[in-house]
Amino acid sequence: MTAYNESGSDEALRRSLGISRRGFLSTCTAVAAGAVAAPVFGAAPAFAQPAPDRGRGKGLSLVPADKRGIILYTVRDATGRDPLSTDLPSGFREVFAELSRYGYRQVEFAGYGQHANAPGGGNLQTVEGAKLLRSWLDESGLRAQGNHGFIPGSWPLTTADLDEFKRHLEIANILGMDHMGTGGDPTGSAYRADWDMAAEKWNVLGRIATAAGIKLYTHNHDAAYGFLLDGGPSDAQGRPTRSSGIRKLEYFLRQTDPKHVWLEMDIYWAHVAQYKFHTYTAHDGSTRENVFDPAALVRSHTKRYPLFHAKDGVVNTTNGQGYDMVPFGTGVIDYRTFFRRVGAKNYHNPMVEQDNAPSSSDPAQSLTHARIGYDNLAALRK
Repeated sequence: MTAYNESGSDEALRRSLGISRRGFLSTCTAVAAGAVAAPVFGAAPAFAQPAPDRGRGKGLSLVPADKRGIILYTVRDATGRDPLSTDLPSGFREVFAELSRYGYRQVEFAGYGQHANAPGGGNLQTVEGAKLLRSWLDESGLRAQGNHGFIPGSWPLTTADLDEFKRHLEIANILGMDHMGTGGDPTGSAYRADWDMAAEKWNVLGRIATAAGIKLYTHNHDAAYGFLLDGGPSDAQGRPTRSSGIRKLEYFLRQTDPKHVWLEMDIYWAHVAQYKFHTYTAHDGSTRENVFDPAALVRSHTKRYPLFHAKDGVVNTTNGQGYDMVPFGTGVIDYRTFFRRVGAKNYHNPMVEQDNAPSSSDPAQSLTHARIGYDNLAALRK
């Protein structure tokens, strides 16, 4: 099977294509001259006190109206339900219209499937399906801003994977996206060698996407902000067992080309990482503390993070993650301070997300939570 790897110039490549209400871990509770006091950890991380004011109605909006978006995974039960069995919005076209009524102006796809009885049928992951989706987006005044879609599993790239990747880029262009990405981390490994390989692969994929006029991004979960194993004694397989203190995705940022590879920070999972990964074993065997500051990372690489997932949580120190997920704006993550700190207000595209919004007992819940999320995103003020 033919494989694809990086070679030649960009031109040759072109030719080849044919926490708003409360703070967490006190990270956002002491802002002075752009600096934030480090959280204090005891046996377990300490949560910050509630912010005194959420900022509703005061000052300019932190998220401009045309930047307020939602990832459709939040309402996946609505796009997936049978329109013949309900009076609730169903399928992409009706859900787009409903989200537009709430005030959303952007959506991020999580695939292109819907119920087979919805207009257009069940599979819209085709050129014709993309044209239909684009017409419905335009009809509702929405813009597609990204998709958690196909990233080739092969490396070096097989011909089949390269062709499929290019097909998804074509669909993204039809939909009018500036960005295309994935819902997973570049690798699930903790080892530097695997992150080097992931960076090599993403640099090539990013150049292919750039040549097609699309910015390629990777999404994070908490594990990606854990510490890289890059030194110290080796295990039985010859792999390093200790860390220099650099986090995996921070290393990925350093190893990838900022002209071709972008990231989408899931702010909720970044805060879970802040809770979970605050100490590491250094190369010399000592235990060291390094508290993760999500907003500071974005501020240091602000143009590398064109998209965010904006999801919220309430404190739960018994589940190993620090949070339970709740509708956006009803939890403790200090989004007001986060958006104020990261800067570039007119650049970032926050997508409201709630993984557990669908309910088996309340068919309207995910759309209700989507409306709550929009209202609370719009209420964030300077």
